[in-house]
Amino acid sequence: MAPLPAVSKDALIAGKYRIVEELGQGGMGIVFKAEDIKLERPVALKFLPPHLADVPELKERFLIEARAAAALSHPNICVIHEVGEDGGRPYIAMEYVEGETLRDRVRRGALKAADALAVAGQIAAGLGEAHRKGIVHRDIKSANIMVTVRGQAKVMDFGLAKLRGASPLTKSRTTLGTVSYMSPEQARGEEMDGRTDLWSLGVVLYEMLTAELPFKGDHDQAVIHAILNREPKPPSKIAAGLPSGLDAVVLRALAKKAGDRYPAMEDLHGDLAAVAEGLKPLKARPGKKVLGIRAAYVYLAPVAGLALLFGLNVFGLRDRILGGAGPAERAIKLAVMPLANLTGDAGQEPFVDGLTEQMIVRLGRLHPESLAVIARASVMRYKGMEIPVERIGRELGVEYVLEGSARREGSRVRITAELINVRDETQLWADSYDRELAGILALQNELAGSVAEALALKLLPDERARLSTAKSVNADAYDAYLKGTQYWHSLKANDLDTAEKYFELALQRDPDLAAAWGGIALVWACRQQMHITPPNIAGPKARAAAQKAVALGDTSWEAHLALAEILTWTDWDWAGADRAWIRTLELNPNNADALATYSHFLLITGRPDEAMARIRKALELDPFNIIVQSFYAMDLLCVRRYDEALAQARQALGVQSDAPVARSALYNALYLSGRLDDVLALDRASDAGDPELLRALDKGYAEVGYPGSQRRWADVMAARHGKDGTAAFRVALGYLFAGEKDLTLAWLEKALAERDPNLPYIRCLPIYDSVRDDPRFPALLRRMGLPADQPK
Repeated sequence: MAPLPAVSKDALIAGKYRIVEELGQGGMGIVFKAEDIKLERPVALKFLPPHLADVPELKERFLIEARAAAALSHPNICVIHEVGEDGGRPYIAMEYVEGETLRDRVRRGALKAADALAVAGQIAAGLGEAHRKGIVHRDIKSANIMVTVRGQAKVMDFGLAKLRGASPLTKSRTTLGTVSYMSPEQARGEEMDGRTDLWSLGVVLYEMLTAELPFKGDHDQAVIHAILNREPKPPSKIAAGLPSGLDAVVLRALAKKAGDRYPAMEDLHGDLAAVAEGLKPLKARPGKKVLGIRAAYVYLAPVAGLALLFGLNVFGLRDRILGGAGPAERAIKLAVMPLANLTGDAGQEPFVDGLTEQMIVRLGRLHPESLAVIARASVMRYKGMEIPVERIGRELGVEYVLEGSARREGSRVRITAELINVRDETQLWADSYDRELAGILALQNELAGSVAEALALKLLPDERARLSTAKSVNADAYDAYLKGTQYWHSLKANDLDTAEKYFELALQRDPDLAAAWGGIALVWACRQQMHITPPNIAGPKARAAAQKAVALGDTSWEAHLALAEILTWTDWDWAGADRAWIRTLELNPNNADALATYSHFLLITGRPDEAMARIRKALELDPFNIIVQSFYAMDLLCVRRYDEALAQARQALGVQSDAPVARSALYNALYLSGRLDDVLALDRASDAGDPELLRALDKGYAEVGYPGSQRRWADVMAARHGKDGTAAFRVALGYLFAGEKDLTLAWLEKALAERDPNLPYIRCLPIYDSVRDDPRFPALLRRMGLPADQPK
C-alpha cells in the first residue's frame, strides 16, 4: 500500500476542517489544531499513524471504539466531536483545549497538595463517568491530562487507549513514561477493568505530589519489575507537609492486587474530597476483603462499598442499623442480567430493556421471603458487557444469575434464558420461548415458574395461582408501555415528555392498560417532585391517572407508587399513603427507589427504626442506585449520624455532582457540623449565575458573618416571592440559617398555604431544632397531620 501523503498547513480535511498548525506527534499519531469551517470553532484533529491506519482490523477497531468514546459527556473529559476518514486516513475531531499537559506542569516541580487533590478529583470524576458507560481508558498518564488556565482538568485520548493495548509491551515504540503508569495486571497482559485506570491515576497523583514517579528503572523491563515487586515510598517521605491521610489514599490506589485497591473510582474520589476538607479518608485502608468492581460499574461503588461493609458487619455497621446480629436465615439472591437485543435494531433497546425489568418485577414478587432479586438500576449497568459470572456474583453478592436474549420479529418475540450457579458456573436450567407478543405475560409467568422450580422454591398456593393466570395484551400497546418505562427511569424533563408520549400511545391502542395509566401517574408525580410542574397542576393529574389504573385492576405497582407519592407529598394523607406504600412493595418488592422513598415517609411520620430497615433493604437490592445512595445520606442525617451523612453525601456527589437529595444532605450535614464557611462556599457555587444573590451573600457576610449572609440572601428571595416562582419554603430556609425564628415560622406558614411538597420534612430534619420549642412549630405539624413530638 502506498504511503499516505503528509498533512500540510491549510489542508482541507473531509471538506469541513482547515488545518491551522501542528500541535504534536506521538506513537499514536499526529495532532493538529484546525478550524471547523461551518461552526467557526477551533478543534483538535488527531490522525492515526500509518502503521495502524494500514491494518484493516485495527482501523475498524479504532473507529468502533472511538465512536463509543464519543458518547461520553463530562466536563473533565475532552469531548470527541466526530470520528471520520479523509483519503483513507482515520481521524478524530475533538475539543480544542487551551492549556498545558499535566506532565509539562509537573516538570516545573510538584504541585501544592490542594492543587493536586483538586486535579485528581476532577480526573476521578471524569473516569467515573466513563466507567459508568463501560469504557476503560487504559492509558491514564500525566501526558494525557490537559489542565486549562482556570485549573480544569481534561482527560484526553479516549477511544485510543484500547487500540494502544494492541501493541505488545516489548515493541520499541512503547515509551518509558507509558510503562511507568501501567498497573500490575496490565504489565502482565491480564484482563483489565476500571481498577487499572484507578492505579494509573494513583501514579499521576503521586507524580503531582512529589514530581517523581513511584516506579522507576533504566529500561522498560526494570520499571515493570518495580511495578510487580516493589512497594512505593510513601509520598510524605519525599514531599513534606502533605495532609494527614493522603499517604494512605495514594498507597491504596497503588495496591498490587486489583482487589486491594479502591473498588471504584468514586471511592477514591470520596477520600480525595475528605482529605481536601481536612477529614480522615474513609476507605483508604482496605478491610479483610475488597470485592472487585468491573469497569462499567465503578461509578456507583460507594453504595456497593456500604453494602459490603454491611454484609461483613465491618465496624458493626449491620448491628448499628439492625440493632443486632440480623436474621439467621437469608433469602437466595438472584441477578437478572439485561437481555441481549438480537433484533439488530437499536430502536428495540427500550423494548428489550423493558422485558428485563418485567422479569425482575415478576421474579421479585414470586416469593420475596425466599428469593431476593437485585433491582433494575444495578443490573442494567452490566448491559452490553461480557463479564465472567463469578465476578458478577462477587460484585452483586448473588448466588445465581439469569442470562438471556430477546428477538422480536413483527408480532412475535423469542426469549432464551439460562440460570447459572455462580459458585461453580454450572447451568441449572435453560429454555427458549417463541410466542406472539400478545401472550408475553403468560411467557413471563412460565419462565418465572421454571426458575422457581430450578431453585427449588416452595411456592404458596396463591403464588402458583398467580403464575397460572395471565391475560393477553395488545402487542402495540405493550410495546409502547415498555418503551415508556425506560424513558421514565431517567427522570430528566425531556425523557419524561417522551415517556408520557409512549404511555399515551399505549393507551390509544388499549385504553384499559392499567400499567400505562400507572406510567402516566408516575410521570406527573416526578414532575411535581422535581419542581418541573407546580403541585396544583401535577398532583391532580397524577392522582387521576393512578386512580384510573387502580380501578382497572389494582395490580399496577406504578399506579400505587404514584398514588403513594401524591398522598405523601401533595395530600399529606399519612394513613392512606402508608397503605399505598405497602401495596406498592407487595406488587414490586424489589423496587429499591420505592423502598428508599418509603424510608423518608417513615422518618417524616416518626418511625426511624423502620425507616433504616427499609433503606438497608434498598441498599442490599440495588447497591449501585444513585437515588438510594442519596436517600441514605438524608436518612443518616435525620437519625442524627452527621459524620456518616456527610461522608455518604460526598460519595453520592462524587458519582453525580448534581444529585439534589445528596446535595441537600451535604449542605445540612455541614451546617449541623458547624462548618459554616463550607456551607457558604456551597451557596456561592449554587448561586454563581445570579449576581444579585452573590452580592447579598457577600454584603451580609461582611456585615455580621454567616448569619448576615443568609439574612441578606433570604431578603432577596422574599422580594422575588410571587414574581418568579420562588417558593416560600426556600425563603424560610434562608431565614432559618440566619437564625431569624419569627421570619422562619412566618415563611413556613406561607409554605403551608402553598402546600409545598418539601414542608413535611420539617418533622424529621435536625436543622429545625432551633425553632421546635416555639408553639407555632408543633401547630404547623398538627395542621399537616404529623406528630408534634420531638423526633428521636
